[in-house]
This record gives sequence, C-alpha cells and structure tokens, in this order.
Amino acid sequence: MARRFYFGARNFSRPFVKLLWNPRVTGLENIPREGGFVIASNHLANIDSFMLPVVLPRQIRFVAKDTLWTQKGLRGRLLHWFFEAVEAVPVDREALSSGKGALQAGLSILRDGDGFAIYPEGTRSRDGLLHPGKQGAAWLAVESGCPVIPVGLKGTQHMFSRLIPQRGAITVRVGAPIEVDDIDPSASKGVRRRLLNARIMDEIQKLSGQRRA
Repeated sequence: MARRFYFGARNFSRPFVKLLWNPRVTGLENIPREGGFVIASNHLANIDSFMLPVVLPRQIRFVAKDTLWTQKGLRGRLLHWFFEAVEAVPVDREALSSGKGALQAGLSILRDGDGFAIYPEGTRSRDGLLHPGKQGAAWLAVESGCPVIPVGLKGTQHMFSRLIPQRGAITVRVGAPIEVDDIDPSASKGVRRRLLNARIMDEIQKLSGQRRA
C-alpha cells in the first residue's frame, strides 16, 4: 500500500515537474537496482526532499519530527496519513537533533534493503555554499556496508522565486557509488568514517559545483 502510494504520487508529480521546471537529471544509472544504498546530497531548500523522490528511480526514505504525526484537526490527520503513506520515519526532536535517532532509523532501513537519504551538512545552506559534512552518511555506510551515492543539486532554492518557472534551471547530478571497501579496511572505524566523509563531500562538491564554506 505504502509503496503503491509512493510511486503513484511520484508518477503523478513527474509530468508537472517536467512541464514547469524540466530539471536536468544525469547519472540515474548509478542508483543500484537492488539492495540498500545511502543518498548523500547537498541541501539548498526544503523542496529537495520532494525533488529527489520525484527524479530517482527507486524509493528513498527520510526521517521527520514525530510531532508532524500528532498535530490536531484535519491538517494533522492529513499529515499523519501522508507521512505514513510515504513510509517516513518519525523521530523525536531530541533524538533528531542529536542525530542518533535518525541514524538508527536509517540503519534499519538500509538493512531492510531500501534506500535512505541524508543531507551530510545537517541543514539547508542559506548562503549557497557547501558546508562541512557531518559523518552520518559515512557512519551508515560503514555500519551497513551499503554504498553511498553522492548527489549534487543546483537551483532548487530558486524553484518558487519566479512567477513563471525557469525551465532547465534545476540540475540533479547523481555520482558513481562510493563503496566502503574503497576505504582502507585496516584502519579503525573512526578513521574510515573520517576518510569516507571527506570523499563524500569531495564528490558532492564536484557534482554541485558549489564553493566550500
């Protein structure tokens, strides 16, 4: 039911996204056809969490604050239904801010053979620069053994800044998988996470074309 809703909503949205914005998407062949994988993307706007599911061929899941499940009234019921339908993972605010709850939820998703998306910067870039990445994506990869797929987004922060959308101004570039085995297996987990995190951020920078903060 949830997967049918996810792909139904995606297939419904795609024609409108293509008509209005016509995003340029490359590298979709880098998404594994089966098994768990980590999407590690730069983060320019809230709409990124809509754009990625629309363009990627496999389902990806995110985490969200658990308070979004408990709001009252019609809006609350609709939100609860929507987040359940797309299989978002509710995490309490304290655990989400610490990162632990989100990472544990992501690890469970990966071990089930599904895709999990994470923004290594931790929050949106308000100045357009690529900020230092936290080690969440690297931790997930090391603990699960799943590949990290770097993604570079460009132009999503301006999607709604024009009365008439500018077609072709949004770019989604999907990079080649980064395998955990590419990192020195003799190193400690902490060292491997730091090396992998540096590699992830380097690849995101190449794909997005952003300057470093």
